[in-house]
Amino acid sequence: MGAEAALPEGAEARRGARMASNLPNLLTVFRIAVIPALVGAFFVGGALGNWLAFAVFATAGTTDYLDGLLARRMSLQSTVGRFLDPLADKLLIASALMMMVAFGHVSGLAVLPALVILCRELLISGLREFLAGIRIGVPVSRLAKWKTAIQMTAIGFLLVGDAGPAALPVVETGEALLWLAAALTLVTGYTYLRAGLRHILEEDARAGSGAGE
Repeated sequence: MGAEAALPEGAEARRGARMASNLPNLLTVFRIAVIPALVGAFFVGGALGNWLAFAVFATAGTTDYLDGLLARRMSLQSTVGRFLDPLADKLLIASALMMMVAFGHVSGLAVLPALVILCRELLISGLREFLAGIRIGVPVSRLAKWKTAIQMTAIGFLLVGDAGPAALPVVETGEALLWLAAALTLVTGYTYLRAGLRHILEEDARAGSGAGE
């Protein structure tokens, strides 16, 4: 009877350990899952829609911080996490930027940095996919992490937009941060592209050497 009683406890402990080890990945998946809610908030309209969109985005941004913190503190880094985390960031940021342009939260010249950010994310995603195929990882630099943080802060300001306090330059601050994020996007994008092209050329050289043999 004692052994039988211990089994459920052991199973429960193993289940709890699995849940703890999956927690960072679950937070990352949550960041992707809330994107439809973010999109839906734009159709609410008015100040309520602005604040709802901001609340969803801010919640998702918080999980971005938490999943990385938990993964580092609990030594739970995984291949799945390394794949999902940058993907979730890109999907969230791209969705927010596209919806803000569509609904006029971002307009005029401010569309240009938004376009730069979107194009860079597509380029780096394609580069990462290719390098993954030849089993080469691209580590995230500290500057790239700052770029992501500034992007999210800029988007947060722009989501609030005109619904923010009249005494504060909410839109202007958001646009200024968006331009800064775009500049960092170009710098980090060039760094990743240069490193990626080096690996691509090395792969071509190996392939050519093999064909010659």
